[in-house]
Amino acid sequence: MKKYTLQQLSLRNGQDKPEIWVAYKGNIYDVTESRLWRNGKHYEHWAGQDLTKELAHAPHSESVFHKFTIIGELE
Repeated sequence: MKKYTLQQLSLRNGQDKPEIWVAYKGNIYDVTESRLWRNGKHYEHWAGQDLTKELAHAPHSESVFHKFTIIGELE
């Protein structure tokens, strides 16, 4: 699986490039097609970041990532 740095991930924020990606527990997910991530923002969360620590404060569990494709790993 392809590895990406935090800097490469940060460019997939819905603003700098058309892709919208987020990382969770070392995996990078493509959330581009999700209506909940339009323009790279989902409530108080921004795309292009590692959301591992932030999920503890979310109203849902990590199972939310099961519907998205893993496109790489965080270096």
